[in-house]
Order: sequence, then structure tokens, then C-alpha cells
Amino acid sequence: MDKDLIKRANGKVTELECVKCGRFFEPEETETTCPVCGIEGILDVHYDYEFIKKNWKKDDISRENEFSMWRYFPILPVAFRKSIPPLRVGVTPLYDVTMKFKEFRLKKLYIKDEGLNPTGSLKDRASAVGVARAYEQGAKLITCASTGNAASSLAGITASVGIKSIIFVPKNAPKAKIAQLLIFGSKVFTVKGTYDEAFELSSKVVEELKAYNRNCAVNPYLVEGKKTATLEVLEQLGFQAPDFIITSVGDGCILSSVWKACKDFYKLEFINKLPRLVAVQSEGCKPVVDAFYSGEFKPVKPQTIADSIAVGVPRNRLKALRALKESDGIAVAVSDDDILRTMKILGNKTGVFGEPAGVTGFAGLLKLASTNDIFKNATVVVLVTGNGLKDINAAMKIAGNTIDVEPDFEKFKEQASEFLFSINSGNN
Repeated sequence: MDKDLIKRANGKVTELECVKCGRFFEPEETETTCPVCGIEGILDVHYDYEFIKKNWKKDDISRENEFSMWRYFPILPVAFRKSIPPLRVGVTPLYDVTMKFKEFRLKKLYIKDEGLNPTGSLKDRASAVGVARAYEQGAKLITCASTGNAASSLAGITASVGIKSIIFVPKNAPKAKIAQLLIFGSKVFTVKGTYDEAFELSSKVVEELKAYNRNCAVNPYLVEGKKTATLEVLEQLGFQAPDFIITSVGDGCILSSVWKACKDFYKLEFINKLPRLVAVQSEGCKPVVDAFYSGEFKPVKPQTIADSIAVGVPRNRLKALRALKESDGIAVAVSDDDILRTMKILGNKTGVFGEPAGVTGFAGLLKLASTNDIFKNATVVVLVTGNGLKDINAAMKIAGNTIDVEPDFEKFKEQASEFLFSINSGNN
């Protein structure tokens, strides 16, 4: 791509830092990974924080009339507001559910419902930045590999701006996610293999067809989009950092983005402390959890119902592990049964419907809070990263059954007597 286009697209970015070797690069030198370390060399995006601090205040955010993720435009890697895709992404609700789970004796418990983004997941935030950067660089084609959510978010947002996309997903991806891709008009290839094999195909498209790379695991700018979910949390809490932020982990990008958001606001003196992070994975795919405690990374073959975090070779693991270490964090694995039960508990108690990967973070909270007092009197935020409608088959495994009834009121009363009694006796 044209170097001048890339330089203009980088806008406010001052430099990129490799998390593996520590080298610094000009933004024009690479769009994705470290030229020295290759695929292992994931990059951090740096801004001129001193300049931003002088020209952007907390009060400016509070007065901002842009009710989307772009209210944090000064610390996002997009040069021009005219590049922003039209779909409204962000400003999702933060629900106080403390009294619903008072048995855990938390000071405050909040749920950030990311399933209310345009295509139903937090990954819309990354795609919005990726598509904006692709537009600024004059890209005609954009690609990614995904277990489903990153793909559907890319498909929806590219549709809104007219850029073509090629997407690779494992053949066993949930049908609802594949339906989104097709409805949005992407060219979709279902791979007879794993997410990691789909990732390799996508990488070849980048290399051979010069497509823009939307793969968050290697494109550092997409983590900048994801971090806006946590920037919102911090703003919604009155710029008071919680004690813990909990999220599910696949490639490690969301966990990395949480830490990047906190550190950005801390550098700008918008918050006065940093939270501890909690990473949650499925027992059937927990390479980050294992690496955190053993100090050694080993690839795994994913076996979990939580398809969105079924990543056996998490390419953003170095950032994720660094975030856990720097934040004095915790990593925990939960079973698929725990995940399914949590879908129902969360829906029954809060009205928030999350897909399996979306509620995995909350499953981790329930496991940890029921076995020790680590969260006692703490303020805790849990990210629910994707909407339950993304995977109806999983939901139906735990949801329960309907009751067939004749169109006769007396027969209805007989069949519903136990339920009606529980209402009248106040036991619901």
C-alpha cells in the first residue's frame, strides 16, 4: 500500500513497541507484527500522552455528544472522523446486579453487556477500527479468520461502508453466526478444520492478495478498538476503577484490551488506580491459564462448547500473560457444564442473555466467589462479550422445556398449578 496513505492513516500513533523483543518501530514500518520477531512479535500502540493530557480532559468526555465508542477518538488510531463507519458501536449498558448475588458479599457487582452491539458482540469495536483504518489506507479488500463473532462483526461493518471482505470460519461454527455473514454479503469460506487452520488461510490472503488484515491477534490497532469497552466501564463508574475486571479469554485480545484501556486512562490521570484482572477459559481449551501458572505455553486442541474462545494457539498470549502479571491477576478454568449453567443463571437473575463464551467470565466469578472470599467487599465488573442468540443450540441444552397445553383454561390451570401456587405463595 502507498506509504503516504499509511502515514496519514496512523494519525496520532507515535510508535509501536514489540512485546517480545522490546524494539520500537515507526508506524509506517509495519501494520501488524514486529519485522524482527515475526508472528510472535505482537505490538503495542503508543500515543503522545503528554500532548493528549494537555488537550483532552475528563470533562471533555462527559460533555461529548458522540454516543458511541468514538467518544474516545483522541486515543484511537484513526486519523479522520470522516473515516468512522456509520453503524453505531459501543455505549453498551453497565448493569448493577449486586443484590442479585448478595450471597457473595461483594461491595458492587456490575455486568457490561456487549451483546447489544450492532452484530451482537464486543468484537464490533475491533472491526470498527479495522474498517476505518482499511478505508484510510485505500484498501479494497479486508479479511479475517474467526470462530464466528469477529467474522460477523467484520461482515456487518464492511457492509456499511462498501468494502469487500473474505472470511474464514471453522465448518462447525454456529449457524446463527454463519447466517449473519451471508446476510451481510461477505464471501464466506467454511474451513474443514480448526480456527488456527482458518487463521493460516486468512494470513495467505493478506500476503498474496494484499488484503487488509483484520485478525485482532496480530493487528495491534484492533485491540485499541476493543479497549473502548473498558474505557466506557471506567467512565460509567465515574472514572473510578473497580477492584477486579473479569473476562473470558480466547486469543487473549480482549484481556489485553482491558489492560490497555486501564493503562491509557491511568497515564492520562483519568483514574488513580489500576484494577486486578481475572482471565477465564474453558477447561477444554485453557492454554493461557496453564501458561500463566506453569510459565510454559503449550498448544492445545480445543474441546469446548464456547466456540468464540476455542483457540488452541492464542496468538495474543504474550500481551494477555503480561496483563495478568502486571495487574497481579488471576486465571481460572471452568467446565462446559459450568458455562451452560451460568447462561441460565445469568438469564434468570438479570435478564442478560449471553452466548457460552460471553458468559464464561461470569462462570469464573461464580466459581471463585463460591470457594473463597477473594471478592469480598470488592467492586467487580464482568464483561459479557456476546449475545446468546449467537448460539441457540447451546442455549437450548440448558434452557428447559415448553409445556404443551390444550386451548382450555381449566386444563391450563391444572397443568400450571404448581407454577401458579409458587407465585401466590411468594416462592418465585
